[in-house]
Amino acid sequence: MTTAGSSATATAEPLSAEFATLVEDYARHLRLQRELSVHTVRAYTGDVTGLLRHLQRLGLTSLDAVTIRALRSWLAREQTRGQARSTLQRRSAAVRVFFTWAQTSGRVATNPAAGLRSPRKERSLPPHLGQTEAAAMLDAARPGPDPEPDPRASGPGAADRPATPHDPAVVLRDLALLEVLYATGVRVAELCGLDLDDVDTERRLVRVIGKGDKERSVPVGLPALRAVERYLADGRPALAVPTSGPAVFLGERGRRMDPRVVRRVVHAALGRVEGAPDLGPHGLRHAMATHLLEGGADLRSVQEMLGHASLATTQIYTHVTDERLREAFARAHPRA
Repeated sequence: MTTAGSSATATAEPLSAEFATLVEDYARHLRLQRELSVHTVRAYTGDVTGLLRHLQRLGLTSLDAVTIRALRSWLAREQTRGQARSTLQRRSAAVRVFFTWAQTSGRVATNPAAGLRSPRKERSLPPHLGQTEAAAMLDAARPGPDPEPDPRASGPGAADRPATPHDPAVVLRDLALLEVLYATGVRVAELCGLDLDDVDTERRLVRVIGKGDKERSVPVGLPALRAVERYLADGRPALAVPTSGPAVFLGERGRRMDPRVVRRVVHAALGRVEGAPDLGPHGLRHAMATHLLEGGADLRSVQEMLGHASLATTQIYTHVTDERLREAFARAHPRA
């Protein structure tokens, strides 16, 4: 089985001792000096490993023998294997970063990847969740004023029995997480990482730790706060176990909620709305950004709320319709 980000196959030849040592040293650099996540390190080293295997097949045994032509031949091979433009762009970037490190650390005299270019990434908008559909999703997830207690929640062995999707505590939890995802646009990992003291009900903020361990505070609307408060009062205590810790959102067995469970919850919630696209948590993040921009929010504010390092990344989430463009033209242009 291939690792994430690697272009190698399961039967690929092993790396030479020199190349294997290079990959180990590079992975150590990414972990300890750049402090990248395990997933990112795996993706970067997987791409580099795929390249080094290709170089071996070309008969190259050291980095000093590598030319830009050899690097381009690897990208061309990847393209013939059907890799998407976005994948080719990421792999060429990974190679440039690798050779920059190799040159800086004295492992190669010149950087053959300095002039390496890759196909422009196609930026296609994901399926769009409308405001009406988002409201319908939340309405469908909302419990009645007094959820009926589940008879299985009491009696012998109740403490060891996992909750079910129909348990009142789970219903309250699912509504709260849907409201928070749509209200804040946080990533699913950021949602699952929320602790109790990260929710500031007085200032209507949640504090999250995003990519690169960067902390940010995101405003939350009243409907989401009310859903969270109700879940914390009436739902979480029924899910909590002595080892739950400070996690806000708990799984059916009382542990911190798994991102895979959150994805199932979002898919199920949207599945109850006729005509709604089949999206995961990232679809709610896109919807939050789009609906803010449709309401008149400026792009910089949305960038800050989403935790994007680059404004260009935020622009991918915008969904400006032809009708809105025509309206803006009619309002602003003197010759409209």
